[in-house]
Amino acid sequence: MDATVERLLDLTIRIQQIPAPTFDERARAEFVRSLFVAEGLSDVSTDEVGNVLGRIPGDDGTAAPLVICAHLDTVFPAGTNLRFARSAERVAGPGIGDNALGVAGLLGLVWLLRERDVRLPGDLWLAATVGEEGLGDLHGMRAVADRFGADVRAYLILEGMALGHVYHRALGVRRYRIHARTAGGHSWSDHGRPSAVHELSALVTKLTALHLPARPRTTLNVGTFSGGTTVNTIAARAYLELDLRSEDAGTLTELARDVEALVETANGPEVRVEAEEIGSRPAGGIPATHPLVRLAEDCLREQGLEPVLTIGSTDANIPFSRGYPAVCLGLTTGGGAHTVDEFIHTRPLGQGMAQFLDFVLRVWGID
Repeated sequence: MDATVERLLDLTIRIQQIPAPTFDERARAEFVRSLFVAEGLSDVSTDEVGNVLGRIPGDDGTAAPLVICAHLDTVFPAGTNLRFARSAERVAGPGIGDNALGVAGLLGLVWLLRERDVRLPGDLWLAATVGEEGLGDLHGMRAVADRFGADVRAYLILEGMALGHVYHRALGVRRYRIHARTAGGHSWSDHGRPSAVHELSALVTKLTALHLPARPRTTLNVGTFSGGTTVNTIAARAYLELDLRSEDAGTLTELARDVEALVETANGPEVRVEAEEIGSRPAGGIPATHPLVRLAEDCLREQGLEPVLTIGSTDANIPFSRGYPAVCLGLTTGGGAHTVDEFIHTRPLGQGMAQFLDFVLRVWGID
């Protein structure tokens, strides 16, 4: 496994060095496609939204397939310095764990299956997906789920970090872009006219005063705020982007209604405020007693790790919300996710790949 881990880390860095902002994953996708071809996968293709897929044929072509996905995109915009630092204990760099390692893990599985000369009973599909982060709104995974539907053995979502965690529930997310428009004017001669920035700021104060229950855990975040033209101009335009999350779908719906009501009351004779929904990640999940969850727990315990059942917003939201069997697992531990100081630990990666391989084999009943 040590040699595989080193090879996997080398590939992770190669993937991390290729920029892949959400909606601009093409270069990284083309690289992954070339890897799939070089490894001899069958039916390698890029679908209509940009996902890269390949198949490891099983002995029974009529059996429902196992579909394993890892997202290609990162939160970092084009032009981000992707420098990395590697030591015996860790590798650091933007997007190294989220999700360059997850994508590399798809290839790592191919290597391990080949080394062990494993023949699976049914087809194994690998999918490198687009649009998982931010405003991508999981559109890559939606396309994968549309293609395979419920006729699967399971969907396994792979993340580079979070080793030891078993994601079996999907965190519901609603996102809005809220615009404010006024006539604007000069800061001195037109003083007294409403400012889009001031009006939107007042709305933020009201939004952040909304009651958010601790249980089910529910959050609200204004992630971006922009507007105005110059320091001495009354702003005619401003907008913000709002992220709402909850463990409970009903609570999230109620919060969204409260937000929309506040937006409506922010309108006036000289002010127009509108909310545009820009993202919706559905909630869902499978029970802790589901065989997939139990299997994931067993595979972690085999590696001396105590599993933690948890909830999150991942590509697994889509199969969860449609009632399809799914689970999301990590390959190693790390920190600094979504920052330029992101890092992964190298030593746990052997355990992570072992639990990954064990899970895939045992899904098919291979011990």
